[in-house]
Amino acid sequence: MSAVSPSSEAESVSPEGVSALDTLPRDVATTGERTYWIETLGCPKNQVDSDKLEGSLIADGLAPAPSAEAADLVVVNTCAFVEDARQESIDTILDFSDARNPDAELVVTGCLAERYGSELADALPEVDAVVGFGVPVTLGSKPIAPSFDLLNMPRPPSSAPWAYVKIAEGCDRNCGFCAIPSFRGPQRSRSIESIRAEVDELGVREVVLVAQDLAAYGRDQGQGERQIVPLVRAVAEQADWVRLLYLYPSDLTDELIDTMCSIGMPYFDLSLQHVSRPLLRRMRRWGDGDRFVERIEAIRAREPDAAFRTNFIVGYPGETEQDHDRLLDFVGQTQLDWCGFFSYSEEAGTYAADLDGTVPPALMAERLAELRELQDRITEEKRDEMLGRTVEVLVDEPGTARSHREAPEIDGIIGVPVGLPVGEFATVHIVGAAGPDLTAEHGV
Repeated sequence: MSAVSPSSEAESVSPEGVSALDTLPRDVATTGERTYWIETLGCPKNQVDSDKLEGSLIADGLAPAPSAEAADLVVVNTCAFVEDARQESIDTILDFSDARNPDAELVVTGCLAERYGSELADALPEVDAVVGFGVPVTLGSKPIAPSFDLLNMPRPPSSAPWAYVKIAEGCDRNCGFCAIPSFRGPQRSRSIESIRAEVDELGVREVVLVAQDLAAYGRDQGQGERQIVPLVRAVAEQADWVRLLYLYPSDLTDELIDTMCSIGMPYFDLSLQHVSRPLLRRMRRWGDGDRFVERIEAIRAREPDAAFRTNFIVGYPGETEQDHDRLLDFVGQTQLDWCGFFSYSEEAGTYAADLDGTVPPALMAERLAELRELQDRITEEKRDEMLGRTVEVLVDEPGTARSHREAPEIDGIIGVPVGLPVGEFATVHIVGAAGPDLTAEHGV
């Protein structure tokens, strides 16, 4: 029922996904109650927001509609991270405006609404309301959404054996390319108790913790130290797998690495963005390729079966051919399992918007193609290396499973016999590989 991006924060493609509404009986939408449809664009954090908005609407007496065209209320939860995401959000809003019931109300929320508010409302007269989360919305005499603390709201049980859980909102960093702190605000971490309560409500086998700056969790709570390790250990008592998405590399401590390995989830999603030291400083980021290589090699020495994902910006202002060659060399040297590459997008109000050294779009596209071609080969080779291995997988749906090496919606999948029960773990033997995906037989 929702469109959910299979990507990390840097990407904004939104294929069809499954909403928590799918766990509710269909006949509830035909009982005369006011109905709704939520369309979600962007990153996993947006999906969590939609799930919690959904819980609020259900609590207020609304019921899920069988389609957007049949809904009394259509909500589009938008993404505004880069230009392509903004355009996709606007196109989606206009599509739903055309398709909705003439009497239905169309509400736009999420990052685009929070960032552009009144400007967006003026530009889209088709929309009944443009509102950031936490702002009460009323159309005429009908309340649409209450004021709420989105982070700590309840949400429906997950329809899948895994779920994203947002542990904090906002960000205290000042990366040169990112506008998120300007509309999401400073970091606000939840309590461990509230997160554990949400995990209990979801009833899943795998919990995927997400935030704008995940490893900085708890730094804003006055304890003087990050609390990500105590949180991971606590959630690992409730769920079989605990996965972390988007780790800032300087916060990947030995203690955190040891913790992820000890709970059986050596999957490291590192927010690197580039490897050229001069360019990273222009990005207002920490690190360089040598430090990243050293960290990755240290993790592999501790856990040879560790899996790695990262994202890189291509064409940031001032990126030279030498910078690009350094990135190519790094990708070839480290042989990471999964890499995403995306074009730099100028964001108004950010530090990078005023930098010189603009990279021409044609050159940017050429560099992207070169990197993607290289990584596609690496990913295929890494998957071929899995042939003949026996691994433990979580069955997500009939015939589809994942091991610790594959994050849900982001990485490849493992095709398994359709008879394996959904929501259970199974031991399988890898017998085939095609691009990013594997196939397996049950048993050793």
